[in-house]
Amino acid sequence: MTTYTNIGRSVPRLDAQEKVTGGALYTADIDLPDTLWGVALRSPLPHARIVNIDVSKALAVPGVHAVLTGEDVRGIRYGRRLYDVPILAEDKVRFIGERVAAVAAADRDAAEEALLLIDVEYEELPAVFEPLEALEPGAPILHPDVNSYVGLPALLDSPSNAFVSETWGKGDIELGFSQADLIVENTFTVPRQHQAYLETHTCLVWLDDQGRVQIWASCKVPYAIKQQLSAALGLPEERIRLNPVNIGGDFGGKGSPMNIPLTYFLAVRTGRPVKMVMEWVEEFIAGNPRHAALIQMKTGVKRDGTLVAHQSRVLFNSGAYGGFKPAPGVNLGGASKAGGPYKIPHVQLEGVQVYTNTVPGGFMRAPGEPQAVFAAESQMDLVARELGMDPLEFRRKNLIEEGDENPTGTVYTNIRAKETLEAAISASGYGTPKAPNVGRGIAMGDRPVAGGECHASVTMSQDGAVTVHTSIFEPGTGTYTLLRQIVAEELGVLAEDIKVEVWDTDAVPFDTGVGGSRVTRVAGLAAYRAATEASKEMLSVAADLLGWPEEQTSIRGANVVRRDTSESRPWAELLAQLGRPVVARGHVLDPERSPTSSFTAQVAEVSVDPETGEVTLLRFTTAHDVGKVLNPVDHQGQIDGAVIQGIGYALTEDLNVEEGRVTGPNFGEYKILNIRDIPELKTVLLESEIGPGPYNSRGIGENPCGPVAPAIANAVADAVGARIKDLPIYAEKVRRALLDN
Repeated sequence: MTTYTNIGRSVPRLDAQEKVTGGALYTADIDLPDTLWGVALRSPLPHARIVNIDVSKALAVPGVHAVLTGEDVRGIRYGRRLYDVPILAEDKVRFIGERVAAVAAADRDAAEEALLLIDVEYEELPAVFEPLEALEPGAPILHPDVNSYVGLPALLDSPSNAFVSETWGKGDIELGFSQADLIVENTFTVPRQHQAYLETHTCLVWLDDQGRVQIWASCKVPYAIKQQLSAALGLPEERIRLNPVNIGGDFGGKGSPMNIPLTYFLAVRTGRPVKMVMEWVEEFIAGNPRHAALIQMKTGVKRDGTLVAHQSRVLFNSGAYGGFKPAPGVNLGGASKAGGPYKIPHVQLEGVQVYTNTVPGGFMRAPGEPQAVFAAESQMDLVARELGMDPLEFRRKNLIEEGDENPTGTVYTNIRAKETLEAAISASGYGTPKAPNVGRGIAMGDRPVAGGECHASVTMSQDGAVTVHTSIFEPGTGTYTLLRQIVAEELGVLAEDIKVEVWDTDAVPFDTGVGGSRVTRVAGLAAYRAATEASKEMLSVAADLLGWPEEQTSIRGANVVRRDTSESRPWAELLAQLGRPVVARGHVLDPERSPTSSFTAQVAEVSVDPETGEVTLLRFTTAHDVGKVLNPVDHQGQIDGAVIQGIGYALTEDLNVEEGRVTGPNFGEYKILNIRDIPELKTVLLESEIGPGPYNSRGIGENPCGPVAPAIANAVADAVGARIKDLPIYAEKVRRALLDN
């Protein structure tokens, strides 16, 4: 294996010191002269007609500069792909928390006072809150004009709350079931999960002296936002600029325009910069959480355990709008993972988005996969138990191998599903004796790295500085540190000596942004290409100025070195002689997913108190099929973070909605894990020299998410025989299941 100087080293984070000492600036910290505060009045009803809005008293509050209602922005819709979200509710509200009016004032206190004085008269309408209810004949149709929305992937035969449907599969599903000796059917439900980032959605919008729209926002896809705003607002893209700023966490949730369009209209109305910072209550009731879902599964097997047919239908609770879901399908591709990494000849998988009068769903780490994988891997255990077969042996028998098609008909290269499973089994002590009421559960998943577009440049300056420019707005994932390592490796310098500067959206035509675990692949490769080109040009300069043979010249730190004679000269000195820096660019445009998928196998060990149903997670083992690990501590941090979020999904987190209302819109009631809840975590890495990123690397951020919850559910069933099909696995549910057995 190749030996590297910077790659494979746990380089400290570039931004670590300024973040932990409070020096990092976020959008809320940016102060422009004469900035106003913007706040939104939100609906208290899940579905209602707006009869009248009186804003006269609000306008009279000292310090108030503008009050907007739906009449001021009528007809404008926005979204990531499907443009169905109004700036402010016009004739109807469709969920509790929808924006009805907005105020811009000199300070937040005045703005909040004005909100209290806005008088809204509503006429309540029938509402639907769950997908099955919304699909019933006679259910109120939330969007009768859905076919008129820009970005709808396919026109509907007639208006329906099921506005997007996507299918995957192969073979003949009915033939497959006719060949089965045993058919097992189950239904699973999963809750909403909030991303729980530290910084709420925040934006600042200013129309500068040239009439350009200047934006600072906690958003990881700035170029996409520019396109979306251009389309929704009718502005040329060149009039919109997003400026780089620190983003306080993401986990998938910082990809939508959220309040930016509304803030723009407040800035237009007032002629002043306007800042909007969502409160945490607003985040919980009107953010864009992971979708709740109902998953129906039907699996056919032979008596020897061979899978022959598998069918699933994932009904995602979209909430009131679909605009927070991105291209291309306005759906969650994770529904395609409902067949798992298994060889099954006949498969039919369906994902459906259903409008309801609840908080709109968006994206969260591995979108759609934790929902589908929870059901699929729970189903595999249930099928194995019906056959009287050990769940481990059942998986060993059916896992895909090199040359096999997966359930959607894709053939990946370099498949290491079984090796990953065996690594997890060995490291976890899966087969060792257990105490009473202790169980172990297995779950698996796989995820190929997404493709995309990215730009980078590397500048070697006359003063000896090396700077890498990137189009990535990173949300705390360590990308900038990684880019330093890559450039340092190619130039033979220390990573700590590399500067990183982030372009605003004027710099390059487009960047896909953060998501799909693509950043190491596309941003890393762009930086790698820029660095290699800079190195080549610097060596060419040295050859020209010094008369050295280029093939015998290399860069070592601050010097260019002639290897055959050991002569050296500072490259900064040569650039000073040349009279210009060396600047090289790298561009990646590779939209396709990687042909190699990365496999994950996880084993949970739990103890269950049969008297109370309380579940204690004792230890958790995760094994990963990976490429070259570029920064071990960051790589492990991604794994640990994803596993911990998965444990929360399994055991504690539920953004519960009753009659359209989020019942616990605060962290006192929405239970994310704290340090005392986290058990012993063990990681096994199966490294390889295969991967689509620089140095054969792969993404890791989303791979550990999906199998966590089913591994825990399978362990609970193994411990006491209680099968929980409805997340999270509360003690009350386990106790009830034990009483029902």
